[in-house]
Amino acid sequence: MSIILENAQLVDVEAGVIRRTDISIKDGFIHEIATIIQENSQFTRIDLNGQYVIPGLVDMHVHIKEAFAPFFTASGVTTVRNTGGNVLELRSLIQADRSDPTPRVISADRIIDGPPGLWGETSPWSINVDTVELAKKEVKRQIQAGADFIKVYGLLKKELIQAVIEEAGRHGKEVSADLLHSPSVTALDAAALGVKWFEHVTGVLQAVYPNWTIQSSEEEWENIDWNQPNHENIQNVCDMLLTHDAILCPTLVLYDQQKQFRHKWEPRHEVIKGIYDKGQSLINQWQHIAQYTESLNKMGIQTTHIQAIAKAYSSMGGRVIAGTDTPAGVWTFPGMALHRELELFVEAGFSPIEAIRAATIHAASALKRKDIGAIKVGTVADIVVLKENPLLDIKATQQISFLVKGGKVYTIQELLQAIPNLKEVEKHYEQFIKTFKMMTD
Repeated sequence: MSIILENAQLVDVEAGVIRRTDISIKDGFIHEIATIIQENSQFTRIDLNGQYVIPGLVDMHVHIKEAFAPFFTASGVTTVRNTGGNVLELRSLIQADRSDPTPRVISADRIIDGPPGLWGETSPWSINVDTVELAKKEVKRQIQAGADFIKVYGLLKKELIQAVIEEAGRHGKEVSADLLHSPSVTALDAAALGVKWFEHVTGVLQAVYPNWTIQSSEEEWENIDWNQPNHENIQNVCDMLLTHDAILCPTLVLYDQQKQFRHKWEPRHEVIKGIYDKGQSLINQWQHIAQYTESLNKMGIQTTHIQAIAKAYSSMGGRVIAGTDTPAGVWTFPGMALHRELELFVEAGFSPIEAIRAATIHAASALKRKDIGAIKVGTVADIVVLKENPLLDIKATQQISFLVKGGKVYTIQELLQAIPNLKEVEKHYEQFIKTFKMMTD
């Protein structure tokens, strides 16, 4: 389908300005941008009447499943970075056409952890390794399976993290780390080894407060003023991370929803209504986790510090990108959680355009993708049409009129109708488990 979006107020995420323009789309890509695009019978014209357009958003930390993938797209999230799962399970999403009603998926395979494993014994979604040989063997398997990057977890010993990095590097792949539960490895340690991505900004607080870990005693927790971050220590740690060009993904919404789980962020929105209507398994999961108040409090109490770290690192020139960890924690609504993430960026001191960049052009740059993250000639036609100006109020990113995914126009309701039924999901899951067992036995 070839279309022209007329009278658009284009949010130029590179320049940080808004300009009135027409945008033509052909074969799934941005074909032309001009003040006025002359009549062309090959194109269907859509008058936006001065509505605002931003690039399709990128959620840089999710754990996506086929069962709820269209919720992302319905929220204007057209690309996701899947930070742990199984690429075989996600094959249909990864190989989907650019115009399909599911987000583009860039994915790690199963997380590499140390014994006993935060998520238990080895499974299709995580593996526990205790030797250099096993670590390197798993990296090779994941790359052969099609992983875009490698993810390590906090119980993996330092020398095994090093082995993973070395093997991944031989194949041109970067390593991401979640060090939340690491008893000894800080972000500075991991960055010096060669870890590139720091999920949830984990490992940074261990460097800011050397006597503290998630396993620390209550007394050690109480020694930290969680409402008043130590900005001097944060700046010193960020200075050192900058030397390694580390990439931070704070997932502020993950922390904040756990901080206020009794009064969760939940705006009235048709996507959230759709999640309640069609995503009952997610609702059940969050309700179950919400019982563990002590764990939620320990995560939520870190929110102010994580915001301070993200803002400090960005202000110093570091790369900070937006992600949500959907559907982890509680009430991380697929797709919609990224809009809350942008709000929390602004609350942390980012301007609205800086927040939007963290979920568009900066995200694309971190992924080394020139075809997404901006609306310009030659990029994939992923466009979100907004009713209000997001540079005046970041909440305007939630006010979606319609969107374009890979050149195809969708309404929110059309995307919600793409949610697969339970029988389809169960059949796909059973086939995946059967195939994975055959491949790994």
